[in-house]
Amino acid sequence: MSGGVDSSVAAALLKERGYNVMGVMLRLWSESGRENENRCCTVDALNEARHIAGQLNIPFYALDAKDVFRDVVVEYFLDDYTKGLTPNPCLVCNRRIRWGFMLERARALGGDFMATGHYARLRQNDAGQVQLLKGVDAGKDQSYVLHVLSQDVLRHTLFPLGEYTKAEVRALAREFNLPVAERPDSQDLCFVGDGDHRDFLRRHAPQVEKPGPILSTRGERLGTHLGLAFHTIGQRKGLGLSAPQPLYVIAKDMAHNALIVGVRDELGGDELRARDVNWIAGPAPQQPFRASVKIRYKARPVMGTVAPLGTDQAHVKFDELVRDITPGQAAVFYDGEVCLGGGFIKL
Repeated sequence: MSGGVDSSVAAALLKERGYNVMGVMLRLWSESGRENENRCCTVDALNEARHIAGQLNIPFYALDAKDVFRDVVVEYFLDDYTKGLTPNPCLVCNRRIRWGFMLERARALGGDFMATGHYARLRQNDAGQVQLLKGVDAGKDQSYVLHVLSQDVLRHTLFPLGEYTKAEVRALAREFNLPVAERPDSQDLCFVGDGDHRDFLRRHAPQVEKPGPILSTRGERLGTHLGLAFHTIGQRKGLGLSAPQPLYVIAKDMAHNALIVGVRDELGGDELRARDVNWIAGPAPQQPFRASVKIRYKARPVMGTVAPLGTDQAHVKFDELVRDITPGQAAVFYDGEVCLGGGFIKL
């Protein structure tokens, strides 16, 4: 329970359906002196979650995950930016913190399942495997950030909101008389606080502030960047350049600390490689297969052919050029509404 509308309604629905429910909140790491800027576990959020648990007449526990979150998620975030990648820390948090640290402790408290307020669904197929499906609300579907989950943890997971739209969830919150019915969604990285990851990087990984050349795709020097970590593929604003046509970040040349920019038509590619691939069904497919692929959480799915490479890598060949293929983000594979898995896009 985060103190937000989604997890609160999830708890209320399970209680209504006869489950023996307990509320659990993680206390995550925050920068010293900036604790109230954390997006997901401020003192106010903790008090709200505890109040709602009391209203639902369920026990409530706050688990201290500060150290493990700092060591796992924040370090991953800093390391990837240092390597020139654009990380999605929610993926590592889901795999290692929520469905690792938290699930283990929830089961130690006597829980059989961990339920969250994510917009996704689960279904068991004829082979007995648990399938991860998109939520019915296409605008809120969160299967992309859940593709990292395994069969073992999915068998101990419930997604009570998967069959509802966000509007219906807010209506349910009002029916349950929950005080968070109109609470806005949190959009920013929880631990960055003020929402500006560049300032966070300057404070915790000052080595990334390393100026270098901005080059055209033809090798012409157009300006100077302050650090490759402060830019991402497809970025247009904030380059500090004046040109007849809008310029976009095309690539990062880590070897020469150079930022490569070009016009819109120079953006995009039709293939990628993914590492650390998680196949939700378990074993990797033996043959290439057709799938729709998302390269970012809000990206449009694009059809392509996915070729497994060993057990945990894959090559994707798209049917069309795809903009903003960004190393560090995830490529996630779908067969219709079924999420098959995915992995991190390689440099």
